This record gives sequence, C-alpha cells and structure tokens, in this order.
Amino acid sequence: MAPKEPTETQKSGGGITSRRRWTIVGLLCLGMMIAYFDRVNLSVALALPEFKSTFQLTDQDRGALNSAFFWSYAALQIPAGWFVDRFGVKFPFAAGLVIWSLLSAGTAFAGSVRQLFTLRVLLGLGESVVTPAGMRWIRFNCAENQRGLAVGLYMAAAKVGPAVGTPLAAFLMIHYGWRNMFLILGLGCMLWLIPWMLLVKNNDRELEKTMVKKSAAPPVAFSRVLASPVIWGTVIGTFCYQYFVYFCMTWMPAYFVEHRNLSLNSMGWYTGFTFMGMALVATAAGWVADRMIDRGMDPVKVRKGFTIAGFLVASTELIGAMSDSTSVALFFAIFSLSGLGLTTANYWALTQTLIPGAAVGRIVGIQNCAANLPGIAAPLITGWLKQTTGSYQAPMQAIWFFLLLGVASYVFLVRPKYAPK
Repeated sequence: MAPKEPTETQKSGGGITSRRRWTIVGLLCLGMMIAYFDRVNLSVALALPEFKSTFQLTDQDRGALNSAFFWSYAALQIPAGWFVDRFGVKFPFAAGLVIWSLLSAGTAFAGSVRQLFTLRVLLGLGESVVTPAGMRWIRFNCAENQRGLAVGLYMAAAKVGPAVGTPLAAFLMIHYGWRNMFLILGLGCMLWLIPWMLLVKNNDRELEKTMVKKSAAPPVAFSRVLASPVIWGTVIGTFCYQYFVYFCMTWMPAYFVEHRNLSLNSMGWYTGFTFMGMALVATAAGWVADRMIDRGMDPVKVRKGFTIAGFLVASTELIGAMSDSTSVALFFAIFSLSGLGLTTANYWALTQTLIPGAAVGRIVGIQNCAANLPGIAAPLITGWLKQTTGSYQAPMQAIWFFLLLGVASYVFLVRPKYAPK
C-alpha cells in the first residue's frame, strides 16, 4: 500500500527545528526519570532492615507508605491538567520539580511514620504536573507520525527512572546511609532546571490556538469526552496496566529480597533490569507503530494491536510467580514487564488519536489519574493479601486478573465507533 499524504497535523511540528524538538523531548524524558528517582527511593529504603526497625514498620505500614504519594498525585491529575492548559508547560514543570526535589530531600530528616507519610503525600502534589505537562508539549510540537516515538521515549523514561533509580538508591544507601541517599537524590537533580529554562519556549498555548484555527472540525466538548465509552475503556485499561507497574515499583524490591532471597545489591540490579527492558521495548514499539502508520496503516488498529499484545505478554508473570525456581521467577519478572512495554507508548498515543479535539491537559489528567489510582491500590492490596495469606501468591494472582481485565477493556470499549464526534 502506498504511503498516504501527510495531514496538516502530521506536517505540523510546533515551528521548531527537528534537533531542538528532540533535544527537548530528551530533556522531558530526563525530567520524568528524576521524578521516578524520587518515587522509588522510599521503596528501596523499605527493603532495608535498619529502616524498618527505625520506624517499627509492619507490612501494612509499608503498604500505606508506598501508597501515600499516589493519594495526592492521582487526585490532582485533572486539576494539574487544567493548570498546564491554562498556564502552559514551561513554568509549571519547573516549579513542580523544585517542590518535589526539596520534599524528597526533606525525607532525610523524618523522625516518625506520620512525617514520612506526610512528605510522600506532598511529594505527589509536586509531581502532579509531570505527565500532563510533558504530554501537552508533545501534542503541540510533534506530528502524528512522530508522536508514537516521542510518547514512547517519554513513557520509557518512566521505566528508565526506576531502572536507574533503584540500583542508584541502593548504592547510595549502602555506602552513605539512607538519610544521605534522600539528600543526594533530592538536591542533586535540581541541576536539570538550567537547560530547561534555557531551551524551552513558553509558547504551547499559542500553538494550540493556531492548530484550532487550522482545523476544519470544531473541538470536542469536554463533557462529551467524559460520556464516551472510549474514555471509560481507556480509564479501565490504564488502571490495569499501571496496577502491574506499581506492584513492581513498590513491592518488587521486597519480593526479591524476602521471597527470592536476593541481596540488597542484587535486588537493585534485577529491579533495574525489569524496568530497563520495559523502557527499551516501549521505545521500539512506539517507533515501529509510527513507521507502520507512516506507510498507510490505520493508526487505531496499529496502536490498539500493540496495546493488547503488551497486556497478554505481561500476563506471563504468573508463570514465574508460581514457580519454585528463582531463575524462572527472575526470567519472567523481566520478560513480563518488558513485554508490557508494547503497550506503553501506544495506549497513550491511541487516546490522542481517538480524542484529538478536546483540552489536552485535562484528557491526559483523566488518563493519568486512572494511571495512578493503582499506585494507591496495588501497595495496599498487596500488603493486605501478603499479611492475610502469608505469601506473595495471592498478590501475583491479583496482577493476572487486572491484566486480563485490561485486555477486555481495549477489545470491547476502546473502539472508533464509540469515539466522540
């Protein structure tokens, strides 16, 4: 099939050079990685016996602390989406990074469980702008046939963050102690602000107005988006996808140490491998999908196919969980989460393909709210199931259930005929 002529949206690129565009995408990715450094550092500390004894933590305490960040982060996604739609990307992203970096560093001075919990809740406030802001910048600076790769890189950075941050936090904790680990990661990453303020223009609101004027179709009312089966299927699928991701981010370190008897150092590396594999697959899948679309294939069918395939590959985690072999368990931990990378870029880009005319920040806010509710649910459900049953078998079976539910949501609800017109 001959390639189709590019649309106006495909031709558009925000009026910046290709080199500058991809440099800023790289900077966005680094910002996302930094955000995840400050999310996983507590999970690593919670696997340290000294840290647990200092605060006298039970399994349910650990579940509550792992979930604390997501109470505020999930609740603020829609307001954060409105905020970046109203004020643009550049300054809200910079302010958010300053806030969350200082709060992460402040964890070094915590003296009680209540203080730890409060700091994690406030950390979620600071990081709430990250995904709405980054996805908004990509929407107005990257064309449809560039967006899969751009989104793939941005979402891959959310996996590279834990992949690099987990062993880095473990290294710093082993050599300098857990308090210094929080200080170093929290304050050191603020250097990111220098290139961000120099390179990024505060012009995405002007680009949005220009794109609306060029479009022949009127914008889709936000109320109609909320009533669409597509958005509800996306919400369910996003929740299911992230349930597995947040189990891996919050409880996988403890699972490796307590159930598979890995050392703290080995735990850091194996957790890193799982997320790095996911990042590589996510980037490759986004690029391959873009090339398929560029050759004339239907964007919805391509991105939906990748999304469902990722859920199915991820469900193989149950094989490793049921095995008595540590080697088999470690293989499927890496294989299943890496396979979920097929979904990563494409399920985000699919939302923008099916619902292109509404306020980008708020749409991303809805989807990212759904993406982070499992950040509350997964740690709490896992902690409760583990404490109730005395093993990790039931928590792993819960993951399998949610992954299959995610497949069903994309098969039956996320369909072009249900998209708001």
